[in-house]
Amino acid sequence: MTLDNHFSVSRDVSIHAHADRLPEAPPAAGSPPPAAQAAGTSRFHESARAQVQGAASYVDDIPEVKGTLYAAPILSTVAHGRLLDVDSKAALAMPGVRDVILARDIPGDPVLGNFSHDEPVFALDRVEHVGQVIGVVVADSVMQARRAARQVKCQIDALPAILNVHDALKAQSYVLPPVFVKRGDAQAALKAAAHTLHGTLEVGGQEHFYLEGQIAYVLPQEQNQWLVYSSTQHPGEVQHWVAHALSIASHAVRVECRRMGGGFGGKETQSGHMAVWAAMAARKLKKPVKLRMDRDDDFLVTGKRHPFAYDYTAGFDDTGRLTGLKLLMAVNCGFSADLSGPVADRAVFHADNAYFLEDVEIASYRCKTNTQSHTAFRGFGGPQGMIVIEAIMGDIARQLGLDPLDVRRRNLYGIGERDVTHYQMKVEDNILVPLLSKLELTAQYRRRKQAISAWNSQHSVIQRGIALTPVKFGISFTATLFNQAGALVHVYTDGSCQVNHGGTEMGQGLNTKVAQIVADELGIAFEQVLATASDTSKIPNASATAASAGTDLNARAAQYAARTVRDSLAQFVAGLDGCGAGAVSFRSGQVITPAGTRPFTEVVKLAYANRIQLWSDGFYRTPKIHYDKTTLTGRPFYYFAYGAACTEVAIDTLTGESRVLKVDILHDVGNSINPAIDIGQIEGGFVQGMGWLTTEQLVWNDQGLLSTHAPSTYKIPTTGDIPEHFKVDLWPEPNREDNVFGSKAVGEPPLMLAISVFEALRDAVASARPDARVQLEAPATAENVLRALGRLDG
Repeated sequence: MTLDNHFSVSRDVSIHAHADRLPEAPPAAGSPPPAAQAAGTSRFHESARAQVQGAASYVDDIPEVKGTLYAAPILSTVAHGRLLDVDSKAALAMPGVRDVILARDIPGDPVLGNFSHDEPVFALDRVEHVGQVIGVVVADSVMQARRAARQVKCQIDALPAILNVHDALKAQSYVLPPVFVKRGDAQAALKAAAHTLHGTLEVGGQEHFYLEGQIAYVLPQEQNQWLVYSSTQHPGEVQHWVAHALSIASHAVRVECRRMGGGFGGKETQSGHMAVWAAMAARKLKKPVKLRMDRDDDFLVTGKRHPFAYDYTAGFDDTGRLTGLKLLMAVNCGFSADLSGPVADRAVFHADNAYFLEDVEIASYRCKTNTQSHTAFRGFGGPQGMIVIEAIMGDIARQLGLDPLDVRRRNLYGIGERDVTHYQMKVEDNILVPLLSKLELTAQYRRRKQAISAWNSQHSVIQRGIALTPVKFGISFTATLFNQAGALVHVYTDGSCQVNHGGTEMGQGLNTKVAQIVADELGIAFEQVLATASDTSKIPNASATAASAGTDLNARAAQYAARTVRDSLAQFVAGLDGCGAGAVSFRSGQVITPAGTRPFTEVVKLAYANRIQLWSDGFYRTPKIHYDKTTLTGRPFYYFAYGAACTEVAIDTLTGESRVLKVDILHDVGNSINPAIDIGQIEGGFVQGMGWLTTEQLVWNDQGLLSTHAPSTYKIPTTGDIPEHFKVDLWPEPNREDNVFGSKAVGEPPLMLAISVFEALRDAVASARPDARVQLEAPATAENVLRALGRLDG
């Protein structure tokens, strides 16, 4: 039986209907306004209609100023070498070419203004990877610039290159010093353990593959000021980098981003490169300059999710409970640090996932290789930390002949005991046991496990597997200083409201949720609130929209700003009606006091006439968090988001092909501000994680060239890869910490639910090789599945 035939005859169709996805129908004309809140209901994304109509503006849609020029990067073709000369004569002679911008044209620091200060704006005296930008060509059109860039001749004296973490470890080649975290005595615990196992694991990186590529448009303004349109998750950092490179004050650079066509972490730092390169050209030529990356160049220039390699020894008892663990993580950081330090730290923090590690020793090596500088990606090291402990749980279960879910449950964090992480944070909001128990029942895990075992015993070619894995993901920036946000709320005399905050919209619905919160705070309709473009001239020093904290930070700041305006209005109305301000309420577009009711719009007009301030700022900083970054101990997270996924798969043991058959998810988002958006984030995160672990393979050849640098060779999931049975339910409990609306972050945690796919595939492989340990590398491509089955060498 072929894999396709198997699916067509045996897969249950169980599409989960999301009845609450669409907004409720508007009330009939003349009926009183509904009392329902804006938050807590499913509403369309604020840009949905404009996006469907093609009317939503991205950076490349902004009308270009007369005289705009276009830049294209000059790329290194050598992985490591001395840069001896750059010959641009042929390029400059081509039609439409205006100039070539190199390191000598940088007026400020030739090194980017990031924390590690280890990455040049343009290559200086050496190149560090294939695709490193040596300079940019500027021309009258995009294609003239790109063609000319390929005619620039770079003389490079090649040097030996380090292309993988194993060679980096041997050479002690690191972008940052190694980090070690210990609790108890792992060595003694391993010696005393009833059982031990030793293993290795390799997990590949992942290309961000945002729909909108990297782009920046820089316009000179008067008096050496600059306007930068950037597709970025971090306008404040773009501002800082451009000012640093131009050797001017930050106040002279304004960065704006209305929306991105996807980011996933790839535009947290590395969008800044495009802006700096375009700014260099704009400064020299005194013209507006746009730099829009070609997709192939984008692949070669920008970093990916960090690939990891692991070596571990685990000790455990007869029940499968871990008694000791030694774990080495080797992180492929690329040629510079970028965000590798905090990414690797978060991997260490999440090496426990949902499990108590009593005697543990973790070593994290941040390896320097001659590849693109790897960067933030959804989960930010959390997925790479969790996957290895889940693999260990699966291996323990198979060694003992136990059900993997029973081993996982045996090792879960407790309540009142076994509840402190290896980095000394107490787990105070633990819902793991009831959440897993509920999903185990609703997904019918035990029944399906038996049915799969029966199937596998009767079929030799198609083997099936199932896994139910948990997620415990810490929410907050691990760099404590970034856990702050600001917002502005303006109420106009017609009762409409505009909100601006430091977060950026990348399709995740941040502006929609912020508008919902502000609408409820003022007691007005959602449609009366407009969220505007992120802008460094409005909110200074804003943190990146990352770490799943966009709503937690910015919606709370906006809520505080709106509350200040509301309180001013309440005091004003209380004076009119002779009551206390606490007796004034705002709901359904009305301002209500014991003396009567007024429309919100009437109150606003009266307040303006009486010179009452109708705008305010709001500021929020996350409470309770602290940790020592030298020892990686403390409380780096405000709270944890939880979830679990049960996934069923099938593999073809002759070809290595695999399919995901069924997915059941139960995920914790606290009180959902917008259930439709949250469910969409869960579905999208899961599918993106599934791609990372199954089809998305990055391959560098022995010359350091990324061979998989286009959609023809790099395969993200498509609609055909999504199972028909894809059921998502939300855990019905508010956040136990005081978070905005009682919600929880939802951007990153769902990606790690897809680890259940990898563990289900390992389960299927094990059924075909019951006599052997499963050595499956990620992504579980057909080749890697065949290797795990022992049908392919190497």
